[in-house]
Amino acid sequence: MHQKQFIVITVQYKEEKDGRWTAECKEFGTATFGDSLEEAKQNILEAVELHINTLEEVGECERFLKENNIKVYPHPPKAEVSINAPIDANIFSQPLVHEFCGA
Repeated sequence: MHQKQFIVITVQYKEEKDGRWTAECKEFGTATFGDSLEEAKQNILEAVELHINTLEEVGECERFLKENNIKVYPHPPKAEVSINAPIDANIFSQPLVHEFCGA
């Protein structure tokens, strides 16, 4: 039986010159884009979910998380999750709590 588990990921968003947004998950090295910030946020969460699902399917999720020092929580972390100050006018990072089903 799988139980819900949680990790905190750091996503960096950047507004490009053409108005689109890129999003990169620092822990997974996963990146995507969207026509708006909201679309980029949705796309990066989907990309991380696909990455986690693939790791679980091949039995590598636990190893990957451990090797990359990604802490797994049995409950959502109580720490406040908020947007960090912009790195520059067009880039900012946001820690996000991500839920997944672990083994």
